[in-house]
Amino acid sequence: MAVIGVLTKPTPPSWWAINKHRVWGLLGLVLGFMLCTELHTPEHQEQRPRPSHSTPTTPTPR
Repeated sequence: MAVIGVLTKPTPPSWWAINKHRVWGLLGLVLGFMLCTELHTPEHQEQRPRPSHSTPTTPTPR
């Protein structure tokens, strides 16, 4: 019997190929958190004037 070919093990996947879904997921969570907290701060919200409290006027005597 003759050996026609030599079987080799495939190269193992790189660190990036194994963990890229984790990296992208974490990056998406961090960016989403930063966007949400930046958009909801009081400085960026529209400041509407509040109605002021007024004292009732006293009737003038006639």
